[in-house]
Amino acid sequence: MIRTFRHVEGALRLAEDASPADEGVVWLDLMAPTREEETRVEDALGVDAPTREEMEEIEASSRLYQEDGALVMTVLLPARGDSDDPEMAPVSFVLASGRLITVRYHAPQAFETFPRRAEKSAPGCGTAEGVLMALLEAVVDRLADILERTALDIDALSHKVFGAGAERAAVGADALRDVLKGIGRQGDKLSDIRNSLMTLERAIGFLGQWMAANHIDKDLRARQKTLARDARSLSDHASFLSQKVQFLLDATLGLINIEQNQIIKIFSVVAVAFLPPTLIASIYGMNFEIMPELGWPFGYPMALGLMIVSAVAPMLYFRRRGWL
Repeated sequence: MIRTFRHVEGALRLAEDASPADEGVVWLDLMAPTREEETRVEDALGVDAPTREEMEEIEASSRLYQEDGALVMTVLLPARGDSDDPEMAPVSFVLASGRLITVRYHAPQAFETFPRRAEKSAPGCGTAEGVLMALLEAVVDRLADILERTALDIDALSHKVFGAGAERAAVGADALRDVLKGIGRQGDKLSDIRNSLMTLERAIGFLGQWMAANHIDKDLRARQKTLARDARSLSDHASFLSQKVQFLLDATLGLINIEQNQIIKIFSVVAVAFLPPTLIASIYGMNFEIMPELGWPFGYPMALGLMIVSAVAPMLYFRRRGWL
């Protein structure tokens, strides 16, 4: 599918029947394009759009390059960022022939929210460079929103581990297992976001060099520098959240070890407490012919009393020492 946008009266308008080479067209959004659609755009603008296989290559030289006057940048962006399992896939941005071409095979939310906002007002989007800058700003804003939600989810996990009622929540193995699963999901999500921000930082830096070399408008260059600082700050924040997730993981594993040690401790104390009664029962269970207590009228109650006293006394001692 190809979405074609024109800049009309200070806003971006979706032009369904427009040709890529028509006057006023500044943005071509290729969503899961067919080979015929790619050929149509390439023939109209004289540019080679990156294929899906080329977009998925991990070398920096394959993601950021200039070719035949076209600037090509490929970054990893998340879709379904509000879920615990975002879909990560590459998106290519191509500046060529006064047009911005985006090629993607998934649906990052910025590509839905930005056109709706730009349809009402899109200052500075009269050129392909302006549209690219505004779209990258929307992408960074979306990543910031995802990080904010992730931070709230991590805080909720932290309250489960350390907050009020944490002792009650940590009693059952199921509760600790759920916490571990939540920490794992947030760790995976942060790993994806950090990877996305890394590719985005590289692309913004590459764009800045291209702007300086081609003497692009100073306002756009100033926006590029601001965007680079924002991406860097988000990357630092994501690193901080990753450290917090690691701390929560270590703390939860420590609580699990404490819980297991407490169980082993109880078993050990119970085993020690029942050793003396077991010894007494073993002695009086021996079948020797001469045992004076066998003839006593109160021999059986005496043996039972000795076993009870020998069991209760260690328990009281352990409790006094704080071992129980």
